[in-house]
Amino acid sequence: MATVRFSGVNKAYGTTSVVSDLDLELPDGSFTVLVGPSGCGKSTSLRMLAGLETVTSGTITIGDRDVTHLQPRDRDIAMVFQNYALYPHLTVAENIAFPLRATKTPRREALARAATIAESLGLAKLLARKPKDLSGGQQQRVAIGRAIIREPSVFLFDEPLSNLDAKLRVETRTELLQIQRRLGITSVYVTHDQEEAMTLSDRMIVMRDGRIAQQGTPQEVYSRPADTFVATFVGSPKMNLLEGVLSAGNFTLSNGFALPVDADGAQGPVTLGVRPDDLLPTAAAADSAARVALIEHLGPRAIVTLDVGGTELTSVVETARLTGITEGTAVDLAVRAGACHLFDTVTGRRVAG
Repeated sequence: MATVRFSGVNKAYGTTSVVSDLDLELPDGSFTVLVGPSGCGKSTSLRMLAGLETVTSGTITIGDRDVTHLQPRDRDIAMVFQNYALYPHLTVAENIAFPLRATKTPRREALARAATIAESLGLAKLLARKPKDLSGGQQQRVAIGRAIIREPSVFLFDEPLSNLDAKLRVETRTELLQIQRRLGITSVYVTHDQEEAMTLSDRMIVMRDGRIAQQGTPQEVYSRPADTFVATFVGSPKMNLLEGVLSAGNFTLSNGFALPVDADGAQGPVTLGVRPDDLLPTAAAADSAARVALIEHLGPRAIVTLDVGGTELTSVVETARLTGITEGTAVDLAVRAGACHLFDTVTGRRVAG
């Protein structure tokens, strides 16, 4: 196990900057997720840590070793890829044992160790199968087993679950987290899926345009987004953002619609952020400017799309609260107490709430 540090790391291809001034410390034994949209620099950062991309400037250390210019094989890391990268001609046991065989470990010893790891991954009955005879989830567990057998200082995961269907992704995610907790090995995981990032990470790094937009625990990032980008990227459905003016406990949109809010005395032009779970519709008189445009039922909850004088808002409510509310219904809107997020309209940076 080891602490990982990026110190002033930059990566550029010619004049195109991909990662800029990356300063990051990943504590020993932590599970850190790099998340962001395509092209934000998260995969490049992981590949620089792995030694698969050269660093333009800056340093990367693992424990007390500067690994910036070391070959991947000399960094004491193990990487799990999106496409599993299993050897099709080898059995499950042989695939898991391969890293030990590559270091001249006797075959019997390597296969015995592989069998022990396979047992912990629920693969004990599949040791003689070839990759083509496995499901996607089973192949991914074999790839994880192959990484575990090396007992590296750091695990690296490059969107390893993206090829799985939704149900299997959730199951494998749980297994992966349990494995990491049991082994306590420092892990760095890259994904574009913010839900995956929220559920897996001890520490969540949101990236944008090659820089860190925000870092913290998943709850910190979710409850106090640093700017409007993070606010809308983290959370599903995404946060409602509205431009308007705060005055005397009301937030007034440009179309004149007034929304009562608890904004701790803030005044003036501002961008108001409200999570869909915190926007509360109730049936109202027919002259209300807010109307229900669409209701999507999700069992105990529903996603309600609202039209507020041409502005679209999203609310997530318990189905039991939909009494008297149907598509086309006029509604009043309220914001849950203490649930306002305020951002500077020009810079997008958080100012309060």
